[in-house]
This record gives sequence, structure tokens and C-alpha cells, in this order.
Amino acid sequence: MPTPPRDLEARTIAKVTSRLVPFLVTCYFVAYLDRVNVSFAALTMNRDIGLSATAYGSGAGIFFLAYFFFEVPSNLFLERVGARKWIARIMFSWGLISGATAFVQGEASFYVVRVLLGIAEAGFFPGIIFYLTLWFPAVYRARIIGSFMAAIPLSTVVGAPISGLLLGLDGWMGLKGWQWLFILEAVPALILSVVVFFYLTDRPSDAAWLDPEERGWLVARLQHEHAKRQAARHFTVADALVNPKVLALSFVYFGAVATNYGLSFFLPQIVKAFGVSNVQAGIITALPYAVGAVGMVWWGRHSDRTLERRFHVALPLFIASAGIAVSTMLDAAALKMLALSIAGFGIFACLPVFWTLPTAFLGGAAAAGGIALINSIGNLAGFAGPYAVGRIKDVTGSYGYGLLTLSAAGLIAMTIVLVLEHDHSLERVHDIGGEQPAESL
Repeated sequence: MPTPPRDLEARTIAKVTSRLVPFLVTCYFVAYLDRVNVSFAALTMNRDIGLSATAYGSGAGIFFLAYFFFEVPSNLFLERVGARKWIARIMFSWGLISGATAFVQGEASFYVVRVLLGIAEAGFFPGIIFYLTLWFPAVYRARIIGSFMAAIPLSTVVGAPISGLLLGLDGWMGLKGWQWLFILEAVPALILSVVVFFYLTDRPSDAAWLDPEERGWLVARLQHEHAKRQAARHFTVADALVNPKVLALSFVYFGAVATNYGLSFFLPQIVKAFGVSNVQAGIITALPYAVGAVGMVWWGRHSDRTLERRFHVALPLFIASAGIAVSTMLDAAALKMLALSIAGFGIFACLPVFWTLPTAFLGGAAAAGGIALINSIGNLAGFAGPYAVGRIKDVTGSYGYGLLTLSAAGLIAMTIVLVLEHDHSLERVHDIGGEQPAESL
């Protein structure tokens, strides 16, 4: 097939990006906010319902145990029925359950609601990662995934001050501020679930909003990449689920997620100990995430331009680990936040580039299953990280040793990445659109 004009590639990718990415960022923003708003609610909720640091950390993290068991089936179901229907279902069910968190009464009900939330949301993130592989050639994926995953830090940058303000509704209509936080932040998910059903398109071949020439080029390019992966090695779903490289990547993601959730679920409480108000705590907490959002987008673009992946994952993991470790040695609030902001760059910059590693050699249903497995195992750190930090805090009276545990997890993940091989040739396509991404993005 002759190479199409570069303007056709640029025009097609730009149109797909503008159609899908801002909307998916909005959906993930809401998803992540509903997942971690418990960290802000904890500023007053823990006292109101009698949760210790260990009980809170267990409840915050038990979400991920449920997530683990339902992740792979959910993503395989999405691959079969289509993203439009399944993601709409996920958003509707998690919106209802997230809002129901406002009515927990103690440890038992807190655990139950967190488990149900994990079941409801299982498959959302890996489903979107898989969905993006259906629309974007490999050389665009780090930047596109980076733009999408920027919703993680942005949900805190925007959500932290909002959550701090919502806590100020304490007593309005007989409810606590943390109850209003859960109720009001659940509403966007319910609204977006309806929008998703009518707005998303399952595959490029169904995209009536692309011109026939654009649609034809995109379908051919993606089919060509899929054929190249299949020629290198054909993976079934079963192959992907037991493949040593997939399992190794799962442990890499475990380390990356540990640094993220272990910190994010306790950062508002760490900041609150500086002696600031709830609103001030929300604003200060947002700082590492603002740095992370910039790093995530910029680092993903840099990886795409160089088509280098392994060191673009390993270096941020080192920065994350070092920043967290250094923060434990500092008492001054400003210096501690500087160290954690540097860590924020590393925590978030590694994530979009990481997802180019499995999607380079997995395709089709194998990609859906492999991505879900990596995400489900990795997100077990969402349980282990908060539990470890909470337990160590109860035993020692300090967050320091817990944070050092997170730092060690990041260093182990970095080491595994450096040992793994990555076949860059699977991301290069010479005869359809060239091997370098169009610079218009």
C-alpha cells in the first residue's frame, strides 16, 4: 500500500484526538475523583464514624481487592459488547455506589461500600487503555495515554480544593460535610454514563464522523500494525494471562501504583498535620499533582518523539522513589512539599509510557485480557500501599517508615523495567504513514 500524504495522517489523528481524548479525560477525571475523594473525606469522616488509621487504610485499599477479581472478566466483556455500552454501565453503577458512601456508619459498612465500588468500577481504566489501542497507532500512544491519564493528577489539582470546600457544608440539611462530598461528587458520573452511551463510537470502521479517506487510512494502519504483531507472535487470551513478560509488567505496575495510592490516600492527612485549614490542605495537596500532570503529558510526548520506552519508565520511577524517601528526612513543610512535588513528577510521568510496553506486543482479545491482568495485579498495590502506610502509622506514630516502604516498591519496579527487553520494531511501521508521528499533535 502506498504511503499516504502526511496531511492525511495528521488530519485523521487530530480529528480522532479532538473527538475522543477530551471526553475520555473528563470521564476518567470523574472516575478518579470518586475513587480517591475518600482521602479528603477522611479528614473528618474517620473521627465521626470511629475509623483508626489501619481501618481507614484497609477500607481505602479493599476497593482494589474487589477490583482485582472482576477486572479481567470486565475487560473481556467490554471487548465483546463494545466500549459504548459497557463503559456507560460502569459509570452508572459506580456513581450510585460512590454516592452511597455518604451513609456509611462504621468499619463494616465502610468496607462493604468500598468493595462494591471496586466491583462496579472494575474494567474502566484498562477498558479505556484497550479502547485507545483500537483508535491510535503505536507511535502516538504514549502522548495520547499521557493526555488521558493526566486526569489522575488533575482530579486532585481541581478536586482537592473543591473537596476542601465541600467539607465546609457540615450541618447543611442535617448532613456532615464529608457526606455532601460523596453525594455531590457522584452526580457527574451518573450524568456522563448517559452521554457515553450516545457519544462513543466502538471502532474506527464505525466512525461516520471521519471522512471515508480518513477512516480508510486509520483502519488500514491499525490492521497493518496488528498483522505485524501477529507475525512476530500470535497471543491467545490464555497465552497473555500466563506470559512471563505480562506477569513481570504486572509487578512493575504494582510498584508504580504503590507509590501513587500509598501517598495519595494519606497526603491530605500529612498536609493537615502542618496545622492548616481543610481548604488550605486541599490547595497544598494539589501541588505534587500539578507537577505530575505537566510531567505526564510532556514525558509521554518525549517518549513518542524518541520511540524509547524502557528508560522513560525507569527514570521517573527512580525520581518518585527518591522524592518520597527524601521527604521523610525533612521536617519543614515547604521542603517536604518540594520533595513530594518532585516525587509527583516521577509517580505520574512513568504511567503513560508504561502502557506502551504491553500494547506493543499484545493485540485484540489478548490485549484486552493482558492489559486487564496487568492493571488488576498492579492495583493490588492500591490495597497494600494504603494498608501498609496506615498500619505502620498506627504502630510507629509516624508516616515516615510507611513512605520509605513505598519508595522501596518504586525502586524494585525500576529494576524490573531495566531487566526486561522491549522490541521497538513492533511500534514502527515504515510503509503506512511512516514511523514518526505527525508533528501537528
